[in-house]
Amino acid sequence: MTATQAQCGSISASTLGLPDATAVPRQKGTLPTAMFYARTPVSSKLKQRFVNDIEAITMLAMLRPTNTGIAGTPKLEEILVMGVRHSSAAAPIEVLDHIAGLRRSGIVFVCVRDRPSDEPSSQQASGHTEHGREPQRQEAALAMRRLMPGKPGHPQQTAVLVGPWRPADAMRLELHGADFGALWDSLCSQAVLDSTDGADFDGRWAARAHIETLRAQEAKLTKDHARAKQPAQRNEIYAKLHKIRTELGRLDQR
Repeated sequence: MTATQAQCGSISASTLGLPDATAVPRQKGTLPTAMFYARTPVSSKLKQRFVNDIEAITMLAMLRPTNTGIAGTPKLEEILVMGVRHSSAAAPIEVLDHIAGLRRSGIVFVCVRDRPSDEPSSQQASGHTEHGREPQRQEAALAMRRLMPGKPGHPQQTAVLVGPWRPADAMRLELHGADFGALWDSLCSQAVLDSTDGADFDGRWAARAHIETLRAQEAKLTKDHARAKQPAQRNEIYAKLHKIRTELGRLDQR
C-alpha cells in the first residue's frame, strides 16, 4: 500500500507500522511550506528556517477514533503524524514548535534527514554492510510538542521533545492506550523513552532529564578537576563531583 500513501523521504504510514486506514493518500499529503508562515505572524528568523532548512512537509497519517478503534477524549480526538524533511543536521525545533502551536490536535513529527557524512551508519558501525550496496543514509527521529507539568498557580509551559536518530527503515510507531489521552502518552514515550508504556510519562521524562543534567555536570566537573592546580580548588570540585556521583548512583538503583 506504500505506493498509494503519502511519503516523506522513504517513510509512510505503512513503513511506520500504522494501519492503512490511517494513511493519507499520496496526492493529498504534500503541504506547502508557506502555509505555516504566510498568514501567521512569524519572526524573520523563523521564516528563514522554513525557507532554508525545510525541504518538504507531508501529512502521513491521521489517527482518529474511527480508524484506530481507540476512544477519543474531550481534549483530544485526533493525532496527526507529519513528516518533516529538512536539510539541517538537528531537528528544526523552532519550526516544529510553531506548527504544533497552530493546531489543537496532537502532532507526532517524523523528522527526516540525510545522515551526516561524518557519522557512521548502524550497518557500518556493526560491520554488516552488504557488498555492492550503499549503506542506509536516511535517518528519522520522532518529535512532539507537549505541555509540561508546572507549579500550581503558574501557567503551563510547552516543550518540543526529540527522540534519538534511527535508520529511517527502522522507525516504527505502535498504537497503545485505552483512549487518545493514553495513546498520546504512549507515543511520547515511544519517541523519547523507547517504550510503549505511557504511564506517568511526565515523571519518567523528568527523571530522565534530571539524570542527563547530572551526567553533563559530572563530565564538566571531571574536566575542571583535572585542570585545577590549587589543592583547595581541587578539593572543592571533588566534593561537588562526589555529591553528583552519589546522586547518580542512587537514581541508577531505582
